Amino acid sequence: MAKKWGQYVRKWMTQKMDLPQDVMMDLPRITMIGQVHIYIENHRGLLAFSDGEVRLMIKGGQLLVKGKAFVIKTILPEEILLEGKIDQVIYIND
Repeated sequence: MAKKWGQYVRKWMTQKMDLPQDVMMDLPRITMIGQVHIYIENHRGLLAFSDGEVRLMIKGGQLLVKGKAFVIKTILPEEILLEGKIDQVIYIND
């Protein structure tokens, strides 16, 4: 019950205060430039990295990025900039 109430309050605050939903709902923000760059904000940690796959922890599950020739250009506690050929971005629910 408390969890549903908290979600209701966050949604109401987002609408009334005109705040971005990704900030209030603790969702990842994903910005892609073609198939070569992906910038992910508001993740909760890097789980796995290879030249063909990146797996990040996000609220409610994981984010899987598949492709080729991946290079991490920037990594911060809640942000990552990845370059390479991006083929798929997949949400995995827990």
